[in-house]
Amino acid sequence: MGAGHGHGHGPTSAGGRHRWRLTLTFAMVAAFFVVELVVGLVAGSLALISDAGHMAADVVALGAALVATKVAARPDSTGRRTYGSYRAEVFASGFTVLIMLAVSVYVGVEAIGRFGTTEEISTGPMLVVGLLGLAVNGVSLLLLRSGAKESLNVKGAYYEVVADAAGSVGVIVAGFLVLVSGSPVWDTIVALAIGVFVAVRAVGLGRQVLAVLGQHVPAGMEVEAVTADLAAVPGVRDVHDLHVWTLTSGMHVATAHLVVEDHADGQRVLQAAQDVLRVTHRVEHATLQVEDRPTNACHEVTW
Repeated sequence: MGAGHGHGHGPTSAGGRHRWRLTLTFAMVAAFFVVELVVGLVAGSLALISDAGHMAADVVALGAALVATKVAARPDSTGRRTYGSYRAEVFASGFTVLIMLAVSVYVGVEAIGRFGTTEEISTGPMLVVGLLGLAVNGVSLLLLRSGAKESLNVKGAYYEVVADAAGSVGVIVAGFLVLVSGSPVWDTIVALAIGVFVAVRAVGLGRQVLAVLGQHVPAGMEVEAVTADLAAVPGVRDVHDLHVWTLTSGMHVATAHLVVEDHADGQRVLQAAQDVLRVTHRVEHATLQVEDRPTNACHEVTW
């Protein structure tokens, strides 16, 4: 009989709505990175230098996230990107994952290389910079927390800042332990712990990125439940060829074929089905085909 589309009410992605938060966080982190790197080199602290390396990764990742939110909102002028450029935000999150893993490997290698050495470390600057970093990260976490619940791109930035906050705590702990014990080994141990923490966070975020790029069913959504709700729409006899995936954070997409009862009003069935997907399952864009009976093409498709 025909096909219909269910569309959202605005083109702004979840990440785009929180762009100003990313911008402010980027400015604070970039400024603190310079301070931490300089003090780390002067004090000879691997914990500070490793955390500064992670901060550098943050600067790059946050910059990529900002660029992605801009690209995602840009209209397609080529006619080739029929879904727009929203996935730029997902690619930025993937880039963040790679940076986090690279930093964790670097810190691990440096920490292992320092075991057994007797580096002299200035604990005073470590403690001051650690406390300052914790304050900067605390403000950044407050800025990004709400956006992290909606956008995978912002979530990547949020995870970066969480790792930074843990790094700042580690720097404070390392400075205190070195001060009390007089042994620089604590600086190396804490640096290694920071690297492991960053790696664990990166793997968790990476799994989410791969789920989106792999067009998996959105987290928290069950295909069986979506099928049952569509089948329960008055006038629907059967549901097949249902596909549900995530375009970018907060933007779920679906396609399906609905076989309707004899004499059913196809347009009403279509509207009701779109309402069910939008209201019950948060699918703002749905392409639905309404049929009197399954076509041969439906049976021939093997995926």
